[in-house]
Amino acid sequence: MTGLERTNSFIKGEKVDRPPFHPIIMRWAAKYAGVQYKDFCTDPEKKCMAMIRCAKDFDIDWVTVMSDPWAEASAFGLEITYPEDSLPVDLAGHLPDALTGSRLSKYDPLKNNRCLNRIKEIDNYRNILNNEYFIVGWVEGPVAEYVDLRGAGNASVDLILEQSAVDTTMNIIVDSAIDFITLQVEAGAHCIGIGDAFCSQIGPELYYRFAHARQKILIDHIHKLGAIAKLHICGNTEPILPGMISTGADIIDIDHLVPSIADFAGILGPYQVLSGKADPVSVIQDSDKDRILEVVKDDFIKGEGRCIISAGCEITPGTSASNMSAFSAAASKMAEYMN
Repeated sequence: MTGLERTNSFIKGEKVDRPPFHPIIMRWAAKYAGVQYKDFCTDPEKKCMAMIRCAKDFDIDWVTVMSDPWAEASAFGLEITYPEDSLPVDLAGHLPDALTGSRLSKYDPLKNNRCLNRIKEIDNYRNILNNEYFIVGWVEGPVAEYVDLRGAGNASVDLILEQSAVDTTMNIIVDSAIDFITLQVEAGAHCIGIGDAFCSQIGPELYYRFAHARQKILIDHIHKLGAIAKLHICGNTEPILPGMISTGADIIDIDHLVPSIADFAGILGPYQVLSGKADPVSVIQDSDKDRILEVVKDDFIKGEGRCIISAGCEITPGTSASNMSAFSAAASKMAEYMN
């Protein structure tokens, strides 16, 4: 089966040869392929080359546009610098107060280099891969993008004291994301991931106040376009996982900080799966093939076989190629434990 066929069939509950293998690789992919991280973030051809090489070398079922959270932020006016071989850094342009955010205008993804590059990456994947792999685009969720624009400290205060202004700003963020999603699906994305990392830090009350309904709007739009939706929130999301599932996302990521998958597999809808949740450091980077297999098997069985094989978050650049091979082999081994 191709990675696309395997992933689509697995989500639908159809018979597959093994569960899909979807490790989140960004800095690791660039390092493995010998690409400077500045180029990985800003050069569509080099990112695609690196991701495709990793997919082929390690039997990975997907390719993504993921690299950093600053594409939409740069379109909204943040100044981002790109060190030669390190993570991008936000230098200037943060919103000075909540009221300024409520006066933002929607951005045009086609007039911003980072957003346009993401569309080019998807188009490159479509032209090169001929539906061999599951192609995943990406947008920032409303809370994550607000935090990018205001900074974590200021945003946290705003969520309590400036709720009306935050609502207006987040509505602009969502409206812009809808346009960006449409362009990515039209370019050839089979799935759109929504990254809303800061949601695990704000507690259930604020998650349902600000994020849940807006995530559902984005997911409903993705589905309207005929694509699959993936929801990724880093951290211990145990208190909000029922809400994440109820957004209707087809793929719900679970970080290693969530104590167990077992409590959530039973509340999935008929066309929903989990993804995760091995610790990318203590398990995938620092342990051996036996421990990797043990953890992957434990999560897969506790997930009642409805779990894409992945780590809870990004594979670290310090992970060896041999450990990535062991991770891939563990994913294949899960064919023995499928219903």
